Amino acid sequence: MTTKQRFEHILAWFEQNMPVAESELEYSNPFELLVAVMLSAQCTDKRVNMVTPALFKAYPTAEALAKATSDEVFEYVKSVSYPRSKAEHLVQMAQRLVEVYNGQVPDNIDDLQTLQGVGRKTANVVCAVIWNQPTMAVDTHIFRVSERLGLTTNSKNPLQTERELVKYIPQTIIPKAHHWLLLHGRYVCQARKPQCETCGLQAYCRYFKKK
Repeated sequence: MTTKQRFEHILAWFEQNMPVAESELEYSNPFELLVAVMLSAQCTDKRVNMVTPALFKAYPTAEALAKATSDEVFEYVKSVSYPRSKAEHLVQMAQRLVEVYNGQVPDNIDDLQTLQGVGRKTANVVCAVIWNQPTMAVDTHIFRVSERLGLTTNSKNPLQTERELVKYIPQTIIPKAHHWLLLHGRYVCQARKPQCETCGLQAYCRYFKKK
């Protein structure tokens, strides 16, 4: 099976078996999604969703968050991972949004990455989810699943994985494919106990064939 064929089979399976694939983070506008994605780094979406309602109520806009202190924000996010640094980044991010972008979340990866605490992965998520752009955010789930399935081979870092995936996935479905791979890694192809016996991708999975 060629790499192209493997991609085609796997994407077709996802399209048939997971027609709806969306972010599990709860948000109502681009600013809220950006904040939620920043908080989700090395933290579960479930935990982030427990924190954000009160945070968004206290700071509903970039302007409101920009006026806060990191100590004030810390009280709302202290149950997530790395709360101190995330609180600082959120305030600094909001301040730059206000100063440079009139409080509006940029719609491109380059500008998003000028915001404090926003790396390529976060920028890719925002562009894909909000503006349906063909950007592939690679987290630990997608990095692992791509290697196991055989979509990538010996990727050394997330950027290498991202480039391999976007080379074979049609641009129109890249935003959805991001969630397909992420959710598959979160609930089926888990790091320690992959559910291989019940996985519908056995026929195309390099990891399963090696077991």
